[in-house]
Amino acid sequence: MKNFVITTDTTADLPAEYIEKHGISLMSLTYTIEGNTYTWENPLPVADFYRMMRNGSLPTTSQVNPEEAGALFEQIIKTQDADILHIAFSSGLSGSYNSVRLAAEELSEKYPDHRIIVVDSLCASLGEGLLVHKAVMMKESGKSLEETAKWVEENKLHVVHNFTVDDLYHLYRGGRVSKTAAFVGTVINLKPMLHVDDEGHLIPLSKVRGRKKSLIALVDAMERQIGFWRDKNDIIFISHGDALDEAEYVASLIKERLGYDSFLINYVGSTIGAHSGPGTMALFYMGDYR
Repeated sequence: MKNFVITTDTTADLPAEYIEKHGISLMSLTYTIEGNTYTWENPLPVADFYRMMRNGSLPTTSQVNPEEAGALFEQIIKTQDADILHIAFSSGLSGSYNSVRLAAEELSEKYPDHRIIVVDSLCASLGEGLLVHKAVMMKESGKSLEETAKWVEENKLHVVHNFTVDDLYHLYRGGRVSKTAAFVGTVINLKPMLHVDDEGHLIPLSKVRGRKKSLIALVDAMERQIGFWRDKNDIIFISHGDALDEAEYVASLIKERLGYDSFLINYVGSTIGAHSGPGTMALFYMGDYR
């Protein structure tokens, strides 16, 4: 059985040490802030990124293009003689999936003895990261490329993404809420809860007033949605927009109410954070429905 390499995008928001430990290769979605463009290989420290946003800087982002995707895939084929499973950033949020799919089709013709399977995760941030983690665990337990890809495809819509933001302005800037809703919500301290739906789009779920209530609402939703998976989640993922203390508070609520004690907590990376803003809090786990 030929070895295979798992690849994903920088939008998966997995820690660098996790990426290195498990031999994951990354497609880098670039981001630009204050006239400088950054990549995974040449990053801006994420705390600095959020500080600049809090001071009024407005970042922009770019998707993966087919040439970049093809270069990474070809390097893996040539240097590792391996097949590839790519778990892509949601097609509902970026054109990166389509770029990677086109590159995979072209290289499959050039290297017919190598398989490249591209899965549209319909996930973002550590939701995408959680799906990658599940694939990594399967690979490291001896599952084949086909077995792993089949499980990922069949279970990706069980990856629940619920999150809240501290400042509605960045969602307004990205077209997720209206100018009026952003203004009124800010005045009355309204905090929306949003999720990624089955088409991989960002959708509002509910609204609560006040930051602490919005964090509690994330755990309330988890209790409702987790269902069959309650005893099957080995780890819960939490990402945050430079709000570690609040992420740890959410983890403590989950431990108290649901009994989990294994968490991976990391920043919402700069590419996603450019659109969600400082103070974002996001919770990811396997559940009955999104």
